Amino acid sequence: MINALRLQIEQSQKVLITTHKSPDGDAIGSVVSWYFFLKNLGKEAHVIIPDRPADFLKPFLKGVEYSIFDQGMDLDVSSFDVLYCLDYNGSNRVGKDMESFVLDFPASKVMIDHHPHPQDFCQITVSRPEVCSTAQLIFECIEEMGLLSMIDVSVGKGIYLGMLTDTGSFRFPSVQAKTHEVLAHLLKIGVNHVEIHEAIYDVNTVSRLQLRGYAIAEKLELFPGLPIGMISLTLEELHRFHYQKGDTEGLVNVILSIEGISVAAFFVEHEDGIKISFRSKGAYFVNEFSAKHFMGGGHQYAAGGFSNDSLNVTIDRFRSLLGELTQVK
Repeated sequence: MINALRLQIEQSQKVLITTHKSPDGDAIGSVVSWYFFLKNLGKEAHVIIPDRPADFLKPFLKGVEYSIFDQGMDLDVSSFDVLYCLDYNGSNRVGKDMESFVLDFPASKVMIDHHPHPQDFCQITVSRPEVCSTAQLIFECIEEMGLLSMIDVSVGKGIYLGMLTDTGSFRFPSVQAKTHEVLAHLLKIGVNHVEIHEAIYDVNTVSRLQLRGYAIAEKLELFPGLPIGMISLTLEELHRFHYQKGDTEGLVNVILSIEGISVAAFFVEHEDGIKISFRSKGAYFVNEFSAKHFMGGGHQYAAGGFSNDSLNVTIDRFRSLLGELTQVK
């Protein structure tokens, strides 16, 4: 597939780059790094993001020509040679409004992704679920194509961002020796890792800290005899603390950090339904559980889900399934 990817890059001139809805650090890092890599090769590139990213991720898009799909676009897609699908393994991951855009794209499509069980909707698929992040996979693709010299600081910052955020600051089991080899290369070419860490983790507002403090102090629930913790937030509670997109980022990992907890669930009520985050460690996996019961999926230790039911109904269903969730794999 790497040879096919390089040939496709050589034969294209004008390209579109996409990622999934509610983009996280790996999504933004992947599109940013791939954008600047292709620009370094002399390509004309444009990024399409399904919806607005969190405010703390916007600075990483500086210098990137991009559009937000749900805010309307004025692009002649027939003029593009290829559509890159980064950090998502199924067309539904871009959201129902943008899915038809991806599926009906008139030219070839290329997937570069690290989530398991990729769908067959692209002509070229580079899928490696064993890699810690799509951002690292992008580095590996560039390296294997013999184009490592095209990774400058602009490319490297995106790669570092994606790797940092998708590994919990390099603490998850997905981190490999290769991960640290990539990091070493990025530091050698001048990527400022301190600057990226500060841009992600040192941008709290008072209302964000108050929301997180409230969630931990008032909404944390543990289940006696089970290694499970849960937090849920209603729409009213979000409004009370002046919620902004990204304010609850990483809160599910706080649950998982509690001694004796191996499975964490975080439920957030939004206007269009309940968004769910699952995290786990050790012998407990959450991706199949999320896919089976909550229209989700992801990695063994990190998965997302969704429910169209009310928050109370969704949580009641979750409670009824605790025995299944704690079945050791």
